[in-house]
Amino acid sequence: MSQIRVGSDALAVLELLAGEAPVEQVEALVTRALEEGVAEAERDVLTRARGLALRIHAQSGRRQQREMGLSALVDTARELAASQELDAVLKVVTRRARLLLGLDMAFISFPAEEQGFVHVRSSDGHTSTSTVGLRLLADAGPVGEALVNSAPFWTPDYPADKRFRHHPAFDEVVEAEALRALVAVPLSLGARPVGALYVADRNVRHFSADEISLMSSLGDLAGAAIESARLLDAATAAVAALEGPALRRERELSETQSLFTGLVLNGGGPQPLVAELARRLDGAVRVHALDGTLLTTAGEPPDTGGTARPPATSEARAAGAPVALADGSWAAPIVAGEEHLGTLLTFPGQRFTEFDERLLGLGARFTAIALLLEAGRSAGVHGRIRHSLLDELLGLAGRPPHLLEARARRCGIDLDEPHLVVIARPERSFGSELGSWAASYTQRMNGLMSLRKDCAVLLLAGNDAGAAARAVHDELSQVLDQRVTVAAAGPATGARSVTGTHQEAQRCVDAMTAVGAVGRAASPRELGGLGVLLSGSHDVGAFIDATIGPVADYDRQRLTELVPTLEAYFDTGASPTYAAERLHVHPNTVTRRLERIGELLGSGWQQPERAFEVQLALRLSRIRHVLRGGGPPSAGAVLGSPDVWRPPRRRPRDVTKPGTPALASRPRR
Repeated sequence: MSQIRVGSDALAVLELLAGEAPVEQVEALVTRALEEGVAEAERDVLTRARGLALRIHAQSGRRQQREMGLSALVDTARELAASQELDAVLKVVTRRARLLLGLDMAFISFPAEEQGFVHVRSSDGHTSTSTVGLRLLADAGPVGEALVNSAPFWTPDYPADKRFRHHPAFDEVVEAEALRALVAVPLSLGARPVGALYVADRNVRHFSADEISLMSSLGDLAGAAIESARLLDAATAAVAALEGPALRRERELSETQSLFTGLVLNGGGPQPLVAELARRLDGAVRVHALDGTLLTTAGEPPDTGGTARPPATSEARAAGAPVALADGSWAAPIVAGEEHLGTLLTFPGQRFTEFDERLLGLGARFTAIALLLEAGRSAGVHGRIRHSLLDELLGLAGRPPHLLEARARRCGIDLDEPHLVVIARPERSFGSELGSWAASYTQRMNGLMSLRKDCAVLLLAGNDAGAAARAVHDELSQVLDQRVTVAAAGPATGARSVTGTHQEAQRCVDAMTAVGAVGRAASPRELGGLGVLLSGSHDVGAFIDATIGPVADYDRQRLTELVPTLEAYFDTGASPTYAAERLHVHPNTVTRRLERIGELLGSGWQQPERAFEVQLALRLSRIRHVLRGGGPPSAGAVLGSPDVWRPPRRRPRDVTKPGTPALASRPRR
């Protein structure tokens, strides 16, 4: 067996200590040396070296823990110095007390007005509502030790500790919070305790002398901070009592401005701001958008039909300041720079003073900020995603259609459902108001928007392009207070169809401008024959069917010759006599046929606009038949061809020709 040199082993222990190695390595080193065999004297030396190493390691650990505690105490002092109000000081003390020892709960008690009692003022880490406001006897258990005797108190297991008199109310809190270990220290100002600080854990724990000393130091520090906060509050109250009314109003206005700033920056939108303004004005407050839409309200205002009255908006906008209305209410314009965002209406519950007027103006300015921030958030990441999506759908950045459809679904838009493309072109310059309105409108309608050149492009869900164009026209014309030309096309389904539908709407709005229909709203289908030329799909069959389909259906069901009569009538310059000669029938026959045509097409079919559409439908039907390889038959034969598509109709009540597919009679126009 090899001999171990004691000197080298002791040196190895010192090296481990110098390197701050864990005690396990020291134990392992000495144990290995003893197992390999050493003399009795050397064994005693190694055993003593191990004991000394463990003591040094423990002392080093306590020293580090003490240094950490002192560092945390310094940080607490800095935080207390920055806190001036009493509630803020108490919040810092309770939070820091928990963090200092890593415990679950902390609370503070002060002497109550009633002699012999204390009440709990602040708490941190509590899980029940029974702590804050709790009233206790001043000499009960830990309360008496810390507050009456001005000495720290601690126990590793409060419920099981019988060394002191338990107070039922305090025990209820301990039971409700499931507390076990507890430390109570006085909050001292010199030799006089001003309160008591309690920290507790929900597990059994034995506290060291260093931990009790650290908590006592925190109690002394907190006691001084609490007394300073109390003195500051008293001084502030005394100064306020000496101030004149004007100075107090200025101070209140400054405090209100700080409060409004915090409410706006918290990101809650205009609602918290409006609620606070209504409370300070002791009345009701409403916020209306530029178009009169009610955005938010606070209090109980009288019923105004849900929209701001035009005089309220116009008078406030013209004055640029709060104005009194005839019914006793006040209106203030919501303005950001030169952009008018809406109107702030208030219905005061008492006489409106000059200070209230200034307060209303202040509220209107901060409401403008809140609306801009809210619009920025809604048009921020989410808005940029939605609006860039429409740009991509319109062909600015080509991406696979299924990816665009997936992005649209994440925005709550299903492109597999019918959608319309609406283009709105103001007559004059529109500034930023068009963009603000378009963002607001598409948000309400769950659509997409994009500003392109001199117009706004909207993608909206729906089937009726004409109705969508008129709805946009009516609202936007009022908002911008100028003529707006609006065209809508669709419906379109799928990502691929959006670009073509947009081109169709663009051609429509360009055509409306060219023919002098500025300030109107329409869709290609509503433009009749012109709409066929503007339509991106060029649905000629649908146009033909909608224009002269009832006449063709009548011919097929009754084996008549109304369509050839129409052709002959127009070919001969709208002369029944010449048409009869061409058809080799009596003029009275042509007259009766024209009367029947009038019943089928409506009384205005011979007016210039309708007559043009009828002739265009007849000519298009012949051209389609010729291009498909047929001869030059009449429009009636073309319309009777199975190659011509038309919407399905109900079955007729009688079918005159066996074997002919049953078709429904069209209702008379």
